[in-house]
Amino acid sequence: MGVIKKIDIYVLKNFLGIFLMTFIICIFILLMQFVWMHITDLVGKGVGITVFAEFFVYAVATVVPLALPLAILLASLMSFGNMGERFELTAMKSAGISLFRIMRPLTITVALISVLAFFFSDNILPKSQTRLWALIFSLRQKSPELDIPVGEFYGGIDNYKIYVRSKKSNGQLCDMMIYDFTDGFKNTSVILADSGRLFLTADNKHLLLKLYNGETFENLRQGADNKTKGNAPRPYRRETFAQKNMLIEFDSDFSRYDESVLADQHVSKNTKQLIQSMDSVRLIAHQRSDEQSAEMVSHKYFGRETKPNRIVQADSLHSETEYDFDSLYSQLTNGQQERALRIALDRAKSMRDQIDYNSLLLNDSQGYIRKHAIELHRKFTLSFACLIFFFIGAPLGAIIRKGGIGTPIVISVIMFIIYYIIDNTGYKMAREALWETWIGMWLSSAVLLPIGIFLTYKAATDSALLNPEAWHKVLDKVSKTLKKEGQKIVLKSKTLFSRQN
Repeated sequence: MGVIKKIDIYVLKNFLGIFLMTFIICIFILLMQFVWMHITDLVGKGVGITVFAEFFVYAVATVVPLALPLAILLASLMSFGNMGERFELTAMKSAGISLFRIMRPLTITVALISVLAFFFSDNILPKSQTRLWALIFSLRQKSPELDIPVGEFYGGIDNYKIYVRSKKSNGQLCDMMIYDFTDGFKNTSVILADSGRLFLTADNKHLLLKLYNGETFENLRQGADNKTKGNAPRPYRRETFAQKNMLIEFDSDFSRYDESVLADQHVSKNTKQLIQSMDSVRLIAHQRSDEQSAEMVSHKYFGRETKPNRIVQADSLHSETEYDFDSLYSQLTNGQQERALRIALDRAKSMRDQIDYNSLLLNDSQGYIRKHAIELHRKFTLSFACLIFFFIGAPLGAIIRKGGIGTPIVISVIMFIIYYIIDNTGYKMAREALWETWIGMWLSSAVLLPIGIFLTYKAATDSALLNPEAWHKVLDKVSKTLKKEGQKIVLKSKTLFSRQN
């Protein structure tokens, strides 16, 4: 029993060290991908280091559920590959310890990690996603940092284009050209100045631009359009100045986006809140559907006009009246027939518009429910993927018996790409309501779980599934069989040919 416990400790140490390393690497790779997707929201905004640190902390928490399965796959593949390459698995099996017994401590560990991953996705992830997206929206609304380049037009200020030929060390701007579009493109004014300085007001809401020794050209086209015709010259106004001050609106403050606006979004809710929101919206959708159906029936959208010669109830005394619409229509004059057709067409269009509007209301509710259902299933599927990838990685490592970084990384990347493609396909099918939500979200698990069971069975039975020598033997047998069959076919054809001659 002591030997068994020592083996368990050894296997755990071998796995946990690699797992921590691969988990950090996966976090870094996925974080860089996430940052690259939002690089335009971060660069050139002039925010402090604390805002960037906050962004990275929330981004790390967001990519953790996706990094865990990949890290477990890579760590289990490398740890069992290392033990197989060092013949440690062979020694354990020769001592009577089965592969399932070797995997038991890691199975329990990965199961605990999966449970912790679910609680992380259910409690911490919604808060971090809410704060992350609130921060991203705040950064998108933030004006860019004011840094006018030299030798090119700067468009970071709304309705203005500024060109500076050179800068001095004291911050003075030289040979400036400014295009002012505040009155529209047709009424653009151009300002030329020998030099200038740019200041930010104390309230961080405006820019004060001080210009020296320049000219202003303003187009008067708007007032002259009604007076000038053809190719007549357009009037403009020219002004020279020794000093000119311009006050430009430019909000450089970093204002936080209100997180309460995201409170009703699916990314900000835990399992209980998701279920409650789905139930309440589903109840509202059912009530709205019943109301729409009652309204359609009460306005006689269905009834006597759908079937000719139908007997309907005329009054409360249950007297029956039979309508023959063809005969009634034929008794009308041409003008009355045309008017009746126009009225019927208008009513049909009105009915169609009402039905389209009702359908739009119901589709909004269904879309809301689908988003919440997808988020609910995602909390379980990502945790379950940790177990699936362990039962894929550990048997593969025991079969291929290759440690290190090269082969395990190649296999892990291939398996994760397959998982990502299948999972993304199922997600899009569920989002577009082409499949049931649970089918789309559990598609990747349904595909990969049998693969994990198959690999575990092959590894437990010492199958040479990925052994090159075994595959060479199989190919040799197949080639020999094909060669014999080919020789038989040639002999039969020769015999048949000789008989015919």
